[in-house]
Formats: sequence, structure tokens, C-alpha cells
Amino acid sequence: MDKDQVAERTEDGRYLVISGRKWRASDPGIPPKLRQELVDELMNARREVGRGNEEARIRVHQAKLALGERGQPWWEEPREDKLNERIRATIFTLLGKRQGSSICPSDVARVVGDGELWRLRMDAVRQIAASLAADGALRVTQHGQDVDLHTVRGPVRLHLTGMGPAEQERSEPDERQRETE
Repeated sequence: MDKDQVAERTEDGRYLVISGRKWRASDPGIPPKLRQELVDELMNARREVGRGNEEARIRVHQAKLALGERGQPWWEEPREDKLNERIRATIFTLLGKRQGSSICPSDVARVVGDGELWRLRMDAVRQIAASLAADGALRVTQHGQDVDLHTVRGPVRLHLTGMGPAEQERSEPDERQRETE
């Protein structure tokens, strides 16, 4: 598709139609600045895949989940497990885009939070971030000091520890191994 072309949308706005094929559109509730960061990271990951970096496919998948283009459709009331999956993907995608910098959990809530209702997602975002911190994938800080999300109050920042989605996926036992434990 030519970059100057605008993709046709279905009447309900949920899908793009490109060469007669329907593709799920991104969640329109994502604030424009955050959407652009997610799209930028998606395109960076796609370029890496094009260069032969197969591990970048995980980043593509994470970005598409964060944008609402994969996983449970953004227009449905999210199931808890699917919301958690999108929160996790959004954390890794934003941290990947901001390479070496940190993110605020409220940015994640704004991506998954259905417009003005983002504050309702903050508890879930903090729970997922706490879980990722316990697994060693994230550091949580407040005023530059490491903190425990279960006990800290007030604003915090999330930092990648170097164990991104690809490393975490490799370190998690697969289903067959879990069944035998």
C-alpha cells in the first residue's frame, strides 16, 4: 500500500480493508502520542525481522497486542487474562521504544484504558508491573530508589532490567514442563 493512500475502513471502524482483505484496526482510544510510540516500536521491530533477526518477531507481536491489533478485540469488554496480556505487552513495547529510559504506569493504563476510563486500569497495571518486577524483568523506582510496588504509595517509574519479552519467554518453562512438575 502506498504510504499516501488511506486504508478503507469497515463501517464500524474496527477493520482496515487492504487489497480486499480485512485487518483489525488499532484501538482508537489510545492517545495519539502513545499510539505513535507503539507504532514506531512496531516498525523498528519489523525492520529487525527484515534484517533476519527472528527474535524481533516477539517485539512485533508485543506491539500489535499493545495496539489492540491482536489478542482480544479492543471493542469487547476485556477478560482479565487478556487485559493482563495486553498490559504486559504495552509495558515491554513502551520500554523498548524508550530504550534505556523509564515509563510511568499511567502511560500503560492510558493505552489499555478505554479513553477517559484509564484510571480504572491502574490497579491492574501496577499488579502486572509488580509481577514482572518479582520475575526480574522490571525495576520499579520512586525518586531514583528501588521500591516494592506492593507497599509503595505515589508515582513510580518502570525500568527494563535487560530481560525483555524474548529473554523472559525463553526463561519460562513451557506447558509440558509445567505439567510434569
